[in-house]
Amino acid sequence: MLLHAQIESNKRKTVLLVGLFLVFFAAVGAAFGVVATDDPVAGLVIAAVIGAVYVLLMTKAGTQVIMAMNGAREVKSEDENPFLWNTVEALSIAARVPMPKVYIIDDPSPNAFAAGMTPQNAAVAVTTGLLERLNRQEIEGVLAHEVAHIQNYDVRLATTAVALVAVVGILSDLAMRLVWYGGGRSRRRRSGKESQGQAVMYLIALVFLLLSPLIAVFLQLAISRNREYLADATGAELCRNPGALASALRKISAAPEPVSAASRTCAALYISDPTKKRTRAWASWWSTHPPVEERIRRLEQMM
Repeated sequence: MLLHAQIESNKRKTVLLVGLFLVFFAAVGAAFGVVATDDPVAGLVIAAVIGAVYVLLMTKAGTQVIMAMNGAREVKSEDENPFLWNTVEALSIAARVPMPKVYIIDDPSPNAFAAGMTPQNAAVAVTTGLLERLNRQEIEGVLAHEVAHIQNYDVRLATTAVALVAVVGILSDLAMRLVWYGGGRSRRRRSGKESQGQAVMYLIALVFLLLSPLIAVFLQLAISRNREYLADATGAELCRNPGALASALRKISAAPEPVSAASRTCAALYISDPTKKRTRAWASWWSTHPPVEERIRRLEQMM
């Protein structure tokens, strides 16, 4: 697939996945309303309010906090690492975004990630292993991938998805507690006002809420994997060298050691899974990253 066709295809898939996630979130809210108050509209309002609060709280977590969690130190001037600084600056100009802050993680395993809710407060971090094991073109390809994440607002999207998954878990747990402690339907049964249709709707809503945390995580990971494909394609466009990024992914995935400084909560931000967990083909659907082999194949098609 040609470069621009790949980018547009990934954008369309993201819109579809995000739309599906929002419809699912609304359905969870309505189901909670049926179980808790017998009013799906009330459930929708409750879900929307809790979701908005959670997203706001998560967006307050600053870039500096994420960098500290991963043991990254800031490169404050060009003199500290001219190649790294100038490469990030040039790619930022090409992407038409403000130059992000640059960080280095002292770790021998090659990897990198980007953070920041907006291009104005974004940052890029690379490990010393990446700078030592990859050549200049490959490093440029990796940095282009990370700048692409910033350009595409991927961190904001990922943060919002994480917040909504948390809210789905809260609503599911709260609904189960209401059932366990005799709330919701049991009150209506005692009052003699529950019809057979209401009972069926209640059971459907209850089963849906029970399965909703699992479904939410699946949709979140699907969005995350698709944004990796989009960042690969956009990064290839920025550096004009998809082959270099493909070569970099081979070297990064082949490195046996994990990034010891990496926070597990930030694993999805890295260009490749920093924990180095090997998953079987069927389990890749539950991975934060798409299979490296497929990413390389797509990049090679763009050459």
